[in-house]
Amino acid sequence: MADEFARIARLKQRFESGARAGALVGIGDDAAVLATGAENLVLSVDTNQEGVHFERRFGPLSVLSARAFSAAISDLAAMGAAARCALTALTLPAQLSESDFDALVDGLARAAGEYSCPIVGGNLAAGPALSITTTVVGSVSGTGLSRAGARAGHRIYVTGALGSAALGLALLQRMAADRGPAFVARWLEPRARLAEGQQLLGIASAAIDVSDGALQDLEHLCRASGVGAEIDAAALPLAEGFVELARSIALDPLALALSGGEDYELLYTVPEHAPPGPGTCIGRVTPNPGRLVVLDPQQQPIAIATRGYRHFSG
Repeated sequence: MADEFARIARLKQRFESGARAGALVGIGDDAAVLATGAENLVLSVDTNQEGVHFERRFGPLSVLSARAFSAAISDLAAMGAAARCALTALTLPAQLSESDFDALVDGLARAAGEYSCPIVGGNLAAGPALSITTTVVGSVSGTGLSRAGARAGHRIYVTGALGSAALGLALLQRMAADRGPAFVARWLEPRARLAEGQQLLGIASAAIDVSDGALQDLEHLCRASGVGAEIDAAALPLAEGFVELARSIALDPLALALSGGEDYELLYTVPEHAPPGPGTCIGRVTPNPGRLVVLDPQQQPIAIATRGYRHFSG
C-alpha cells in the first residue's frame, strides 16, 4: 500500500490543474491560499481520528477536542496567517453519551475562543469511532509563508523545544503520565504558533509546522524548495529533563526530538544575514536536493532510523 505522502503526490497530480485556476498556493503546502484581494484567504482541514491520533484514556474529551482544534490552527500558523473562523465535522459513535458530547463541544468552544477563531458551521454524522475534522479559514497578505522559498546558505530555525510532545505521548501510552506531567501537557495541550508565524512574515524564506516529525517535515520543505539540509544535533532545543526522562524509558532522545512529531512548533528558514525571528538555529540549507544529514559535534553524520510518522505505512 502506498504511504500518505505518495498518495498526496497522486492527489496533487490529479487535482493541481483545477486548483491552480483560483489558488495562489495549492496542494502540497500546509494550507491553500486563494486570491481575494489585499487580504487573501487561507484554508486548511485536519482530521483527528480515535484509535489513530488519540485514545480516550489519554485525557478528558474536552482536552482532546481542544487539542484537535489547535492542530488544525497550526496549519494557519505555518502560513503566517491570522485565524478568522472554523467549521467542525464530528463523527460520533452510538455509545457516546450526552455528557461526553457536551465535553467534546466545550473543548472546541474553549479552543475557538482562545484563538479568536469562532466556529461558524459544520456537520454531525454517526460512525464506528469518534472523529473530529476541523476546517480553518485564515487571512494573509500576499501568499504568506510557504514551503518553497528555502535556498542554499539559508539558516534553519525552530521555535520552542523539540520532542516534548512525543515524550509526553510515550508516557501516556505507558500509563506513566505522573513521571513527566509537563511533557504530557505538551502533548495534550499544544499551542499553535499563530503570533510567531505572523512575526516571520517578511523574515522567513520558507516555513512548515512540526506535526509528523522535525526531520520528515523538513524533508517536505526541502522537496518543495529543491534543496537539502544539514542539522546540528547539538543545537537542537530540548526541554529541561527531556534527555534523562527519555533514556529512563529506553527511548533515544535524539531520535525522539527529530522524528517524534506533534510539537506544532514552526520550522523555518532565513537568509544568512536576515533577522533570525523567534526560533533557535539548528542547521543550514544545502544545494543538494533531497539530502538531509544530521551531524554530531565532530560534524560526522548520525543515522536516524525513522524521520517521522506516516499514515498507511503498515
